Amino acid sequence: MAGSILQIAAMTAVVAAVFAGTGPLLRAMGRLLDRPRRARQLETSRRPIQVVAADVRRLARQLSLVPAGAPMARRRALAAAYDDVLVEAAALLDIEHELRTTPDGPARDVERFRLLAHLEGAGLAVRA
Repeated sequence: MAGSILQIAAMTAVVAAVFAGTGPLLRAMGRLLDRPRRARQLETSRRPIQVVAADVRRLARQLSLVPAGAPMARRRALAAAYDDVLVEAAALLDIEHELRTTPDGPARDVERFRLLAHLEGAGLAVRA
């Protein structure tokens, strides 16, 4: 009697262990099988260049129209968004730049203008 109870307990423990190990195993297999699909999605997740160019023009216009009494946070947020879109456009057109590493101030403004000139030279309509 005690032997059969031990056998039932052992079988129950084995079944529980199999079920407990199946979840992580299935998740790991799913991650392995999902990697190529995720890599393809990352490659195609870029926005079209026309949309990026429209954002460059829109943000440039908004940045130039910030009123003199507006909070500095607004101007800095617009400038950061404008820089992000310029960097995105440069990445789409394979243009090298140093906009991310250049400190704020006149040096960054010069790098921004240089990048704009390169984008225009590559055929991107960045001015409205």
